[in-house]
Amino acid sequence: MDHSIASIAEEQHVGGGRKEIWRVTIILTVLTLIELVLGFTMFEMNEGVGRHFVKGAIIILMLAKAFYIVAYFMHLKHELRSMILTIIVPLTLFVWFILAFLGDGDSFRNYKNKWDRGHVERSMEKMPVKTEDTHHLE
Repeated sequence: MDHSIASIAEEQHVGGGRKEIWRVTIILTVLTLIELVLGFTMFEMNEGVGRHFVKGAIIILMLAKAFYIVAYFMHLKHELRSMILTIIVPLTLFVWFILAFLGDGDSFRNYKNKWDRGHVERSMEKMPVKTEDTHHLE
């Protein structure tokens, strides 16, 4: 009848315990190693479809790692579905907003160059060199 706090906590743990932690750690390590190999091979590739394919594969592997980190280390895997959706839906909308705002910011720059022809000439001008009298600082 003498139960320590550690044994009671181990009995109430809802996961696979150490075995599950090692499995997730190995999966994350393998995914990271694959990403590194793809990244180093990408340096040697020329621009083209193959390079974009490698970039897409790295993004997919990064998302898989993010899933495992959120699911296991933030304990969402063992939560109710409604709790998971409460976290995932706003996160998805937040990422979508960031991408939309980045696209909007880029289009502003392109429109400025398109409608203001003087912008190109002004951007090519050299900045005037400003000389200051530094004797008054001493």
